[in-house]
Amino acid sequence: MRGEASRIADRESRDSLAPKLRDTHEDAWRIGNELFTITSALDNNIQLERALTDPSRPTADKVVVFKEMVGDQVHPMTTEIMTDLVSRRWSRARDIANAVEDFGVDAMMYYADATDSTLHVSIELSRLHSSLLNLPVVRSKLYDDQAPSEVRVKLFRELFGDKNLNKVTMRLAEHATCNLRRRRYLETIQWLIKKFSRHMGQSMITVTTAAPLKEEQIKRLIDVYSAKVGRQVHINSVVDPTVLGGMRIQVGDEVTDNTVVAQLQNLHRRVQTEASPV
Repeated sequence: MRGEASRIADRESRDSLAPKLRDTHEDAWRIGNELFTITSALDNNIQLERALTDPSRPTADKVVVFKEMVGDQVHPMTTEIMTDLVSRRWSRARDIANAVEDFGVDAMMYYADATDSTLHVSIELSRLHSSLLNLPVVRSKLYDDQAPSEVRVKLFRELFGDKNLNKVTMRLAEHATCNLRRRRYLETIQWLIKKFSRHMGQSMITVTTAAPLKEEQIKRLIDVYSAKVGRQVHINSVVDPTVLGGMRIQVGDEVTDNTVVAQLQNLHRRVQTEASPV
């Protein structure tokens, strides 16, 4: 959890710079990649994070430290973002890396906007999440912090490199395994899906079923939940044969679980409770 100072710094910085970042159009691809590289550098160097967040140090000095790290070849917008971030107060040194990563994802979304591929990337991320849900061994390898990042990225490319994924989808998915950031792989993919959903002004409804949803089912769910939340929603259809039947529907933190497995578990709990001695 980020402290109050970090939440304020992150929000104010992104509110201030989002219009400028959006206006970089296709340059946002380069900026996003640079920000992901900086995120990794910060994650691997706590001394650097402390130097860039030290409240007693003048902003000009911290900008010098940043430029010594990246040189003078980065995009001007990358420099402007980092200059803004190092000028702010942070609850913890490592929170600045979280903010840099957020900007990196924002840049990738703006690039997707500029290339008319935002919805396509969102759908691909949802499908990626669904395809990995029933591959626990693969998932464990994608967030194995004992394996070099190059090995994890190579594994991902071997599995998905021939799927003709959009390059933004590929870059985000590779970032998720290249720099684990103390997260499980599917947690990061789900986080990215939600960010794209918010970016598009939609709500992401995750529906887990034993078999793929039919088109009429998806349309009905969109109609029902769009009316419920008051805006257009996108259905993230997840196929998980272990649920046996029924649906598990998640809207934000609210979960409605009407799957056969959930019903059996509830029945088992009731039986145990009734069988327990008073």
